[in-house]
Amino acid sequence: MASGLAYRETVFRRLKPYQIVVDVVLAGVFFVVAAPVELAMTASTPSELILGNGLALLFGVVVAMIFSGALAIARLAPGLALASAWAGALLQVGLGRPPSFSDLAIFVVLYATAAHGTPRVYRAGLVSALVGALVIAVYLTASPLYAGGGLTWGTLPLALMMLVAAAFALGLSWTVGALVRSAVRARRTREAQQRAEADAIAEQERVRIARDMHDVVAHSLAVVIAQADGARYAAAADPAAAATALGTISGTARAALADVRLLLTQLRHSQADGPQPTLADLETLYAQVRAAGVALRVDVDPAPPGTPPASVQLAVYRILQEALTNALRHGAPGGPVDVRLSWLPDRVELLVRNPLTPAPVPAVAAPGPESPIGHGMIGMRERAQLVGGRLDAGAEDDSFVVRAEIPIGGAA
Repeated sequence: MASGLAYRETVFRRLKPYQIVVDVVLAGVFFVVAAPVELAMTASTPSELILGNGLALLFGVVVAMIFSGALAIARLAPGLALASAWAGALLQVGLGRPPSFSDLAIFVVLYATAAHGTPRVYRAGLVSALVGALVIAVYLTASPLYAGGGLTWGTLPLALMMLVAAAFALGLSWTVGALVRSAVRARRTREAQQRAEADAIAEQERVRIARDMHDVVAHSLAVVIAQADGARYAAAADPAAAATALGTISGTARAALADVRLLLTQLRHSQADGPQPTLADLETLYAQVRAAGVALRVDVDPAPPGTPPASVQLAVYRILQEALTNALRHGAPGGPVDVRLSWLPDRVELLVRNPLTPAPVPAVAAPGPESPIGHGMIGMRERAQLVGGRLDAGAEDDSFVVRAEIPIGGAA
């Protein structure tokens, strides 16, 4: 069964039903024209003297049928069509029949071998064009049936001219098919490249939206969890603390919901980006972290020289957001978190330091959902790289440190 499938896939091409119908109809019309021509030529061929009138007429119809069949399957099975054309041509030569209307099918078959054939059939078509030209020249100029005494010095120039003409005619059919084959292949290559580029662009957009979604959701959920845990323990001693925590949870959740809706809108309509966080939103971020019970200390020295590029502001905001989220989730409870921003003339240097839990996280940790070196750390590093910067993170003594350096005016 496997060998049968392989044979079918190699010999027969996939065609649409209407293409097969068109080819068969055209072949039928060709036979209707070729058969009477072959019958009319039978009286003047040597085959009538050798076989008699009845058999000569029969073989004339057979020749027309063979070439019509080759024409019918030229596009479906170029290899079989080429073999059928050779069978018809050799039968003509064996019966001593001259070239006729039926031979026009040979040009279509040669075109099909170059345009639609497998690499082996493609090469066989070229060889057939050259060998066929030689057979035609020898048959018409050297055969005793048509050249009398065969090839002589007097008929040699005619034979060479016949060879060149036949090679040109047959080779032209094959060359046209080869040009069509190259054009089709170039078009498919171009379409495949366009699809690959579109897929790459779509993948980049999905990664960007996934990164934004992670930054927003992870940070907001970390604040909500910290507030909920704090309110649960403080409610018994100070009911007002629970109300304050619930207010913070409500505000953080509303802000996260708005950001998520914005990201989903971008996912549905990717023609334009929505508003992105800037340095002005850092104070709100710091307030959320402090409200979650983190002793946050922020040092900005020197201050930003003017207004940094929007891409740099977004990178600084998202890196700080993820670093503070990691400190909130993985850092020692109640430990201070230090943030230092240094806005130099050509770059901004960022540092976030938080104490580790009693079980230190190694400098190179296995990525995972609960590890600081997980998706969030990968996202921070990508944020820095997108604007031409770099980011390093790892354990130092009893603290976890995130360092980033982002050029001001770097490639976005």
